[in-house]
Amino acid sequence: MKSYVMGIDFGSTTTKTVILDLKGKMVASCVASKGSISAEGVQVSMDGAFAQAGIAQKDIARTVSTGYGRRMIDVADQSYTEITCHARGAIAMFPEARLVIDIGGQDSKVIAVSGDGLVQQFAMNDRCAAGTGKFLEALARAVQVPVEAMGALAMSSTEKLTVSNMCATFAETEVISLLAEGKSKPDVLGAVHAAIASRTAGLVARVGNRNPIVMTGGVAKNHAAVHYIEQALSAKMLIAPDPQIAGALGAALFALDEVAKPSAAMMDEEDGADEAMSSARGCATQPCKTAAKLPANERPLLGPM
Repeated sequence: MKSYVMGIDFGSTTTKTVILDLKGKMVASCVASKGSISAEGVQVSMDGAFAQAGIAQKDIARTVSTGYGRRMIDVADQSYTEITCHARGAIAMFPEARLVIDIGGQDSKVIAVSGDGLVQQFAMNDRCAAGTGKFLEALARAVQVPVEAMGALAMSSTEKLTVSNMCATFAETEVISLLAEGKSKPDVLGAVHAAIASRTAGLVARVGNRNPIVMTGGVAKNHAAVHYIEQALSAKMLIAPDPQIAGALGAALFALDEVAKPSAAMMDEEDGADEAMSSARGCATQPCKTAAKLPANERPLLGPM
Protein backbone atom coordinates (compact mmCIF):
# COMPACT_ATOMS: atom_id res chain seq x y z
CA MET A 1 0.00 0.00 0.00
CA LYS A 2 1.29 3.46 -0.90
CA SER A 3 1.14 5.23 2.46
CA TYR A 4 3.49 8.20 2.01
CA VAL A 5 3.98 11.38 -0.01
CA MET A 6 7.25 13.06 -0.91
CA GLY A 7 8.42 16.62 -1.57
CA ILE A 8 11.71 17.33 -3.33
CA ASP A 9 13.32 20.77 -3.44
CA PHE A 10 15.92 20.60 -6.22
CA GLY A 11 17.83 23.75 -5.39
CA SER A 12 20.78 25.48 -7.01
CA THR A 13 23.33 23.99 -4.60
CA THR A 14 21.48 21.39 -2.49
CA THR A 15 18.59 18.98 -2.80
CA LYS A 16 16.15 18.57 0.05
CA THR A 17 13.67 15.68 0.41
CA VAL A 18 10.80 15.41 2.89
CA ILE A 19 8.52 12.38 3.34
CA LEU A 20 5.17 12.59 5.15
CA ASP A 21 2.73 9.84 6.02
CA LEU A 22 -0.88 10.26 4.93
CA LYS A 23 -1.76 11.89 8.27
CA GLY A 24 0.76 14.65 7.63
CA LYS A 25 3.45 13.46 10.04
CA MET A 26 7.01 14.00 8.86
CA VAL A 27 8.79 10.65 8.83
CA ALA A 28 12.02 11.69 7.09
CA SER A 29 14.01 14.61 5.75
CA CYS A 30 17.39 14.69 4.05
CA VAL A 31 19.60 17.48 2.69
CA ALA A 32 22.27 16.57 0.13
CA SER A 33 24.90 18.72 -1.54
CA LYS A 34 26.52 17.37 -4.68
CA GLY A 35 27.28 20.50 -6.69
CA SER A 36 25.12 22.86 -8.72
CA ILE A 37 21.82 21.41 -10.03
CA SER A 38 23.10 17.87 -9.48
CA ALA A 39 21.02 14.81 -10.43
CA GLU A 40 23.31 12.84 -8.14
CA GLY A 41 22.32 15.14 -5.29
CA VAL A 42 18.64 14.39 -5.93
CA GLN A 43 19.26 10.65 -5.72
CA VAL A 44 21.39 10.96 -2.58
CA SER A 45 18.73 13.10 -0.91
CA MET A 46 15.91 10.72 -1.86
CA ASP A 47 17.88 7.64 -0.79
CA GLY A 48 18.72 9.26 2.53
CA ALA A 49 15.06 10.03 3.18
CA PHE A 50 13.98 6.52 2.17
CA ALA A 51 16.56 5.04 4.55
CA GLN A 52 15.36 7.23 7.43
CA ALA A 53 11.72 6.28 6.85
CA GLY A 54 12.50 2.62 6.19
CA ILE A 55 10.55 2.65 2.93
CA ALA A 56 11.16 2.58 -0.83
CA GLN A 57 9.97 4.49 -3.88
CA LYS A 58 7.12 2.00 -4.36
CA ASP A 59 5.60 3.18 -1.06
CA ILE A 60 5.20 6.80 -2.28
CA ALA A 61 1.67 7.71 -3.39
CA ARG A 62 2.51 11.15 -4.77
CA THR A 63 5.64 13.25 -5.33
CA VAL A 64 5.78 17.02 -5.86
CA SER A 65 8.95 18.85 -6.83
CA THR A 66 10.05 22.46 -6.48
CA GLY A 67 13.24 24.50 -6.83
CA TYR A 68 15.54 25.45 -9.70
CA GLY A 69 15.53 21.96 -11.18
CA ARG A 70 11.93 21.06 -10.37
CA ARG A 71 11.05 20.14 -13.96
CA MET A 72 14.07 17.82 -14.23
CA ILE A 73 12.86 15.27 -11.64
CA ASP A 74 11.39 12.25 -13.41
CA VAL A 75 9.76 10.76 -10.30
CA ALA A 76 7.70 13.91 -9.64
CA ASP A 77 3.99 13.75 -10.44
CA GLN A 78 3.68 17.53 -10.27
CA SER A 79 5.86 20.59 -9.70
CA TYR A 80 5.27 23.97 -8.04
CA THR A 81 7.33 27.16 -7.79
CA GLU A 82 9.68 27.87 -4.91
CA ILE A 83 7.48 30.81 -3.88
CA THR A 84 4.45 28.59 -3.43
CA CYS A 85 6.29 25.77 -1.68
CA HIS A 86 8.49 27.90 0.59
CA ALA A 87 5.46 29.84 1.76
CA ARG A 88 3.52 26.65 2.39
CA GLY A 89 6.37 24.99 4.26
CA ALA A 90 7.23 28.06 6.32
CA ILE A 91 3.62 28.60 7.37
CA ALA A 92 3.34 24.91 8.29
CA MET A 93 6.35 25.40 10.58
CA PHE A 94 5.10 28.71 12.00
CA PRO A 95 1.38 29.34 11.31
CA GLU A 96 1.60 32.78 12.92
CA ALA A 97 4.22 34.04 10.42
CA ARG A 98 3.23 36.83 8.03
CA LEU A 99 6.54 37.24 6.20
CA VAL A 100 8.95 34.62 4.89
CA ILE A 101 12.61 35.44 4.23
CA ASP A 102 14.32 32.68 2.30
CA ILE A 103 18.04 33.02 1.55
CA GLY A 104 19.45 30.05 -0.31
CA GLY A 105 22.51 29.24 -2.34
CA GLN A 106 21.68 31.30 -5.41
CA ASP A 107 18.78 33.66 -4.64
CA SER A 108 16.92 35.51 -1.91
CA LYS A 109 13.15 35.70 -1.63
CA VAL A 110 10.82 37.68 0.61
CA ILE A 111 7.22 36.46 0.61
CA ALA A 112 4.29 38.28 2.23
CA VAL A 113 1.61 35.90 3.51
CA SER A 114 -1.85 36.94 4.66
CA GLY A 115 -3.62 35.93 7.85
CA ASP A 116 -5.59 33.29 5.96
CA GLY A 117 -2.42 31.69 4.63
CA LEU A 118 -2.32 33.13 1.12
CA VAL A 119 0.74 34.46 -0.70
CA GLN A 120 0.07 38.14 -1.31
CA GLN A 121 3.22 39.26 -3.09
CA PHE A 122 6.93 38.65 -3.17
CA ALA A 123 10.27 40.15 -4.14
CA MET A 124 13.35 38.24 -5.13
CA ASN A 125 16.97 38.76 -6.04
CA ASP A 126 18.00 36.32 -8.74
CA ARG A 127 20.08 38.18 -11.29
CA CYS A 128 23.27 37.82 -9.25
CA ALA A 129 24.37 36.04 -6.09
CA ALA A 130 24.30 39.19 -3.93
CA GLY A 131 23.54 38.33 -0.33
CA THR A 132 23.15 34.59 -0.90
CA GLY A 133 25.02 31.46 0.12
CA LYS A 134 27.20 31.77 -2.99
CA PHE A 135 28.08 35.32 -1.96
CA LEU A 136 29.17 34.07 1.47
CA GLU A 137 31.18 31.23 -0.07
CA ALA A 138 33.07 33.66 -2.32
CA LEU A 139 33.94 35.95 0.58
CA ALA A 140 34.88 33.02 2.83
CA ARG A 141 37.53 32.15 0.25
CA ALA A 142 38.72 35.76 0.21
CA VAL A 143 39.08 35.82 4.00
CA GLN A 144 40.47 32.27 3.99
CA VAL A 145 38.10 30.81 6.56
CA PRO A 146 35.67 27.87 6.25
CA VAL A 147 32.20 29.12 5.33
CA GLU A 148 30.76 27.38 8.40
CA ALA A 149 33.11 29.41 10.63
CA MET A 150 32.15 32.81 9.18
CA GLY A 151 29.19 33.43 11.46
CA ALA A 152 31.06 32.85 14.72
CA LEU A 153 33.93 35.10 13.62
CA ALA A 154 31.54 37.85 12.50
CA MET A 155 29.83 37.79 15.91
CA SER A 156 33.15 38.70 17.55
CA SER A 157 33.50 41.89 15.49
CA THR A 158 34.40 45.02 17.49
CA GLU A 159 34.94 47.65 14.77
CA LYS A 160 32.17 48.72 12.40
CA LEU A 161 33.38 48.53 8.81
CA THR A 162 31.51 48.82 5.51
CA VAL A 163 31.39 46.56 2.48
CA SER A 164 29.53 48.69 -0.02
CA ASN A 165 29.45 46.49 -3.13
CA MET A 166 27.08 43.52 -3.22
CA CYS A 167 28.52 42.02 -6.42
CA ALA A 168 30.48 38.98 -5.23
CA THR A 169 33.48 39.81 -7.43
CA PHE A 170 33.75 43.45 -6.41
CA ALA A 171 32.94 42.68 -2.77
CA GLU A 172 35.78 40.16 -2.75
CA THR A 173 38.15 42.89 -3.95
CA GLU A 174 36.80 45.21 -1.25
CA VAL A 175 37.30 42.56 1.43
CA ILE A 176 40.88 41.90 0.33
CA SER A 177 41.59 45.66 0.45
CA LEU A 178 40.25 45.87 4.02
CA LEU A 179 42.44 42.95 5.09
CA ALA A 180 45.42 44.63 3.41
CA GLU A 181 44.73 47.72 5.50
CA GLY A 182 45.18 45.60 8.60
CA LYS A 183 41.51 45.18 9.47
CA SER A 184 40.75 42.02 11.41
CA LYS A 185 38.89 39.07 9.89
CA PRO A 186 36.04 39.30 12.46
CA ASP A 187 35.52 42.99 11.65
CA VAL A 188 35.60 42.37 7.90
CA LEU A 189 33.14 39.49 8.24
CA GLY A 190 30.90 41.63 10.42
CA ALA A 191 30.77 44.13 7.55
CA VAL A 192 29.96 41.32 5.08
CA HIS A 193 27.03 40.12 7.16
CA ALA A 194 25.82 43.68 7.72
CA ALA A 195 25.79 44.14 3.93
CA ILE A 196 23.68 40.99 3.51
CA ALA A 197 21.26 42.29 6.14
CA SER A 198 20.97 45.63 4.34
CA ARG A 199 20.26 43.86 1.05
CA THR A 200 17.61 41.70 2.71
CA ALA A 201 15.99 44.72 4.35
CA GLY A 202 15.72 46.28 0.89
CA LEU A 203 13.79 43.26 -0.38
CA VAL A 204 11.53 43.38 2.68
CA ALA A 205 10.79 47.05 2.03
CA ARG A 206 9.49 46.18 -1.44
CA VAL A 207 6.76 43.90 -0.10
CA GLY A 208 6.17 45.67 3.21
CA ASN A 209 7.62 44.78 6.61
CA ARG A 210 5.23 42.71 8.69
CA ASN A 211 5.56 40.40 11.68
CA PRO A 212 6.12 37.67 12.74
CA ILE A 213 8.91 36.79 10.30
CA VAL A 214 10.16 33.28 9.57
CA MET A 215 13.59 32.84 8.01
CA THR A 216 14.34 29.78 5.89
CA GLY A 217 17.15 28.54 3.65
CA GLY A 218 20.73 27.58 4.36
CA VAL A 219 21.79 31.10 5.39
CA ALA A 220 19.30 30.90 8.28
CA LYS A 221 21.79 28.50 9.91
CA ASN A 222 24.37 31.30 10.01
CA HIS A 223 23.94 33.00 13.40
CA ALA A 224 25.63 36.23 12.30
CA ALA A 225 23.38 36.57 9.25
CA VAL A 226 20.32 36.12 11.45
CA HIS A 227 21.66 38.58 14.03
CA TYR A 228 22.37 41.35 11.51
CA ILE A 229 19.04 40.85 9.72
CA GLU A 230 17.21 41.05 13.04
CA GLN A 231 19.04 44.31 13.74
CA ALA A 232 18.23 45.71 10.30
CA LEU A 233 14.52 44.87 10.64
CA SER A 234 14.19 45.43 14.40
CA ALA A 235 12.45 42.08 14.59
CA LYS A 236 13.16 38.59 15.87
CA MET A 237 13.39 35.81 13.28
CA LEU A 238 11.47 32.58 13.72
CA ILE A 239 13.76 29.73 12.66
CA ALA A 240 12.94 26.02 12.50
CA PRO A 241 15.48 23.39 13.62
CA ASP A 242 16.23 22.69 9.95
CA PRO A 243 15.36 25.83 7.96
CA GLN A 244 16.60 24.33 4.67
CA ILE A 245 13.69 21.91 4.29
CA ALA A 246 10.86 24.47 4.10
CA GLY A 247 10.48 24.18 0.33
CA ALA A 248 10.53 20.38 0.35
CA LEU A 249 8.03 20.36 3.22
CA GLY A 250 5.72 22.65 1.28
CA ALA A 251 6.01 20.40 -1.76
CA ALA A 252 5.20 17.33 0.35
CA LEU A 253 2.14 19.08 1.80
CA PHE A 254 0.88 19.85 -1.71
CA ALA A 255 1.41 16.17 -2.57
CA LEU A 256 -0.68 15.30 0.47
CA ASP A 257 -3.43 17.65 -0.70
CA GLU A 258 -3.42 16.02 -4.11
CA VAL A 259 -3.80 12.54 -2.62
CA ALA A 260 -6.62 13.66 -0.33
CA LYS A 261 -8.42 15.95 -2.77
CA PRO A 262 -7.25 15.81 -6.39
CA SER A 263 -8.00 19.12 -8.11
CA ALA A 264 -6.81 21.13 -11.10
CA ALA A 265 -7.73 24.45 -9.47
CA MET A 266 -4.37 24.86 -7.76
CA MET A 267 -2.55 24.70 -11.07
CA ASP A 268 -4.39 27.75 -12.38
CA GLU A 269 -3.13 29.70 -9.40
CA GLU A 270 0.32 28.16 -9.69
CA ASP A 271 0.52 29.36 -13.30
CA GLY A 272 0.19 32.88 -11.93
CA ALA A 273 3.09 32.33 -9.54
CA ASP A 274 5.21 30.79 -12.28
CA GLU A 275 4.62 33.77 -14.55
CA ALA A 276 5.38 36.20 -11.73
CA MET A 277 8.62 34.38 -10.86
CA SER A 278 9.71 34.43 -14.49
CA SER A 279 9.05 38.16 -14.52
CA ALA A 280 11.00 38.58 -11.28
CA ARG A 281 13.97 36.74 -12.69
CA GLY A 282 13.89 38.99 -15.72
CA CYS A 283 13.63 42.20 -13.68
CA ALA A 284 14.98 41.15 -10.31
CA THR A 285 14.74 44.58 -8.72
CA GLN A 286 10.94 44.89 -8.78
CA PRO A 287 8.35 43.46 -6.38
CA CYS A 288 6.04 40.97 -8.03
CA LYS A 289 2.41 40.46 -7.16
CA THR A 290 1.02 37.04 -7.99
CA ALA A 291 -1.74 36.94 -10.56
CA ALA A 292 -3.85 34.82 -8.22
CA LYS A 293 -3.88 34.15 -4.50
CA LEU A 294 -1.90 31.04 -3.71
CA PRO A 295 -2.89 28.82 -0.79
CA ALA A 296 0.17 28.64 1.44
CA ASN A 297 -1.48 26.53 4.11
CA GLU A 298 -4.59 24.89 2.70
CA ARG A 299 -4.02 21.85 4.88
CA PRO A 300 -2.18 22.24 8.20
CA LEU A 301 0.75 19.98 9.02
CA LEU A 302 -0.38 17.29 11.41
CA GLY A 303 1.85 15.58 13.94
CA PRO A 304 5.25 16.62 15.29
CA MET A 305 7.80 18.35 13.10
